[in-house]
Amino acid sequence: MQGSVGEELLTTSSWSEKLVQARISLQALASPNRLAICDDSGELSFGELETRANRLSQQLRLFGVRADTPVGICMGQSSWFVIAALGVLKAGGAYVYLDPEYPRDRLAFMLKDLNPAMVLATRHNCARLPEGSWGILAVEDALEATDSYPSDAPAANSRPEDLAYFIYTSGSTGSPKAVEITHASLCNLIDWHQSTFQVTAADRATQLASLAFDASVWEIWPHLTAGASLHIPSCKTRTSPELLRDWLVEKHITITFVPTPLAERLLVLPWPRTTDLQLMLTGADTLHMYPNNNLPFTLINNYGPTECTVVATSGPVTAESGSPTVPPIGRPIKNTEIYILDSEMCSVPKGEVGEIYIGGISLARGYHGRPDLTAISFVSNPFSSEQGARLYRTGDWGRYLPDGQIGFLGRRDNQIKIRGFRVEPDEITAVLNRHPAIQVSFVAADTAKGAEQLVAYILAGAAEEPSASELRAHLAKHLPDYMIPSLFVRLESLPLTVNGKVDRAALPQPNSGNIVRDNPTAAETAIEKDLATIVSGLLELDELGCDENFFLLGGHSLLGMQLMTKIQNKFNVELSLLTLFERPTIRALASEIERLLERSTAVTPVVTSNSQSSLSSLQ
Repeated sequence: MQGSVGEELLTTSSWSEKLVQARISLQALASPNRLAICDDSGELSFGELETRANRLSQQLRLFGVRADTPVGICMGQSSWFVIAALGVLKAGGAYVYLDPEYPRDRLAFMLKDLNPAMVLATRHNCARLPEGSWGILAVEDALEATDSYPSDAPAANSRPEDLAYFIYTSGSTGSPKAVEITHASLCNLIDWHQSTFQVTAADRATQLASLAFDASVWEIWPHLTAGASLHIPSCKTRTSPELLRDWLVEKHITITFVPTPLAERLLVLPWPRTTDLQLMLTGADTLHMYPNNNLPFTLINNYGPTECTVVATSGPVTAESGSPTVPPIGRPIKNTEIYILDSEMCSVPKGEVGEIYIGGISLARGYHGRPDLTAISFVSNPFSSEQGARLYRTGDWGRYLPDGQIGFLGRRDNQIKIRGFRVEPDEITAVLNRHPAIQVSFVAADTAKGAEQLVAYILAGAAEEPSASELRAHLAKHLPDYMIPSLFVRLESLPLTVNGKVDRAALPQPNSGNIVRDNPTAAETAIEKDLATIVSGLLELDELGCDENFFLLGGHSLLGMQLMTKIQNKFNVELSLLTLFERPTIRALASEIERLLERSTAVTPVVTSNSQSSLSSLQ
C-alpha cells in the first residue's frame, strides 16, 4: 500500500472489518436465511455460504495456507466457485482461477508458475489437472466432512498489502503472466462500487463474465459484501442477447455487468417499458455506440486494466451525450489517479493525445515471479511526494476531454482485445512457430467484416502445408479457445518495412484464394446449395464446404445476425443466433431448415413461458 493514498480506507473502521471475508460474515450473522447465490443447481443462503466457506478454510489452514499462499480453483461458474474463493480468503490465502476448459499444457504452466499449496476442483474436473507438488482436493469431498472441521472461520489476519487473488493475462514474451492483487486494492474497488451505485441488500446482481476475466471479481465481491444476491445464468442464456434480456427481466435483476460486445447487442433490442434493471455496467472493449432514450436503465461505461483491479475510470453514457466519436470512459474512480503523458512522461495539455498512466491504491503488487516485467510496467510516480508511489503504464492512448472525462483512443502496441480478454499476439506466434511445418508466422487483428477477430499469417516451410484443422489442434494443446485465430492466411513471404519489421499495411486481406482450409465437401441438396450461396457471399468466399464451420472462416455474431435475416427471407423460416452457434455448418443448418419446413411453419425456439410473457410486454 503506497503512502497516504487510500488512508480513508483504513481509518473509517478497523482494517479487519474491511476484508471481504469479514463483511460476508457480518451479512451471514445479520441475515443467515437471506438469498446469497442462485444458479442452475439451486439457491444458497448467506448462512450456508458462510458455514461451507468456514469449514473449507479450516481444512486449507491444515494444508499450510497462510498469507500470500496461492490456492488454485478449477471449476465452472457456480456457487461452488464462490464457496471455494471465499474459503481461500478466510484461510488467509490468495486464489487463482484455473479454467477447466484450458488446454492441459496451459494449466500445467500456470500450476508450475505459481506452485500452489492446494488446488480446489469439482470431482468432475479433478482428472483434468496435471499432477505436481500441489495437492488436489475435490470441494464436494471437503464439504462432506462436516463433522471433522469447525464451522467458524480462522481469525481474519490478512494485512492490506497481502494478496487476495492472482489473475493471468496473456504475455508478450510467449507465456502468460500472473498479476498479483492485494486486499487493499480489492477493498477500494468494493467501497467505490457500493458508494457510487448505492448497492444495498435489496439488489439482485449477476455473474456473467468468465471467471478467467477479472470483471468476475467486480461482479461477485462488491455485491455479496453488501448483502445483495448474486444470480448466475446458464451458458445458453449468456450467449443469446434475447434470452439474456428476458432472463434479466424475469429474475428482477437490478444491476448487471455485461461485456461490451454483448452489451452493444442488448442496447439495440426492444425492452419492456418497466423493468427492475436500473444499471447496466459495461467494459473490457471499446464501446462504439450510445444508448437510445427508450432504454429503461442507465448505461455505465468503464475502463481498467487487470493490473489496476478491474476498474480505473467509470461514467454514465446517455443518448444526449452522443457524438461522432466513441463514448468516453468516464473519470477516475476513488483513490485512483489518471495521467495522460508523452514519451518523456510529461503531462500533455488537455485535449492532446498521450499514453494513459494510472496511479493510486488500485495498482497491483506486480507480476508474480517477473521482476523484469514488473519494473517495465510499474514505474516511479514523478507527480507524487509519497515514497514508493508508482504508476502503471497502460500502453493505451487517451486524452482528457473538455468536460474532464477521458477519451480512449486505442493501443500503442500490438495488444488485442478479444471477447474482453487481453491477447498478446506474440504468445500465439510463439506456439504457432513450434509447428514443424511453419517457417514463420504473424498474428494480427482483422476488423474487415465488422468485428475484431484474430488472423494468423503463415509461411510454410518445405513440408506440406498443414490444414486449418491441424493448425487449430496444434494451438489448442497450449492456448485457450479465445486465443486461437479464426483464420489462417498463407503467405509466399512476410512483408517487411525498411526497418525489418512486419509491414502491417501490406498484409493481404483474407480471401478465398489465401485462406488455409480443410478439403471442402460440396453441397448436395437444393437447400444446402442455396444456403452455401448465401453464406459464401457473406464470408466473401468463392467456395464453401458443406461441413466447414461458419465461425472458423471469419464469421462472427454480426454476420450471423445478417445470415439469420437472409435465411428468413429465402426460406421463410426463423432461426435464432443460438441455432447458428449450435449448428455452424451448411449441412447442419440445412437440416434444421428442412425440419422446420416439414412442419410448414416458422418456429422461433422458446426457453420458458416467462420469456414469452416478457416479450409480449415489449409491444
